[in-house]
Amino acid sequence: MSVSLEQLLAEEAELQFDHLTQEDVLALGLKLLERARRDRLPVVIDVALAGLTVLHCALPGCRPDNEDWVRRKRNTVGRFWHSSFYMGRYYASKGTSLADKPHLAPSEYVDHGGSFPLLVRGLGCVGSITVSGLAQEEDHALVVDVLREWRAGR
Repeated sequence: MSVSLEQLLAEEAELQFDHLTQEDVLALGLKLLERARRDRLPVVIDVALAGLTVLHCALPGCRPDNEDWVRRKRNTVGRFWHSSFYMGRYYASKGTSLADKPHLAPSEYVDHGGSFPLLVRGLGCVGSITVSGLAQEEDHALVVDVLREWRAGR
């Protein structure tokens, strides 16, 4: 998946909301869970709003490491208000990575795809939706696809 920084920023602009409730975020998470179960994806799913975990589950075939990847991807989105995939591509374009930043512990942040900010217009990042278990491009694409599908059905 070769995507530009501009394409990733365009996704973030497209997938903003006018408002989000905890019920909305739960419905979004359940939509992601439904897709992952249907496709038998070995992933951990995490959906958070306002610092609260609204949905978190591990599907058959995922590994304990996926829990840590989810946590670090979610931390990255919470810190930078951009998708973890964008952050990876951004730093790669500069010839570096989050791991090279002395003020950001690699044990807490990672710039691999799979976490996407829940953005509310006029407010900013209010949460995240995260997947780990596939290749980072696939984690990212799964989240974006489900976000688009869920928004279209609202």
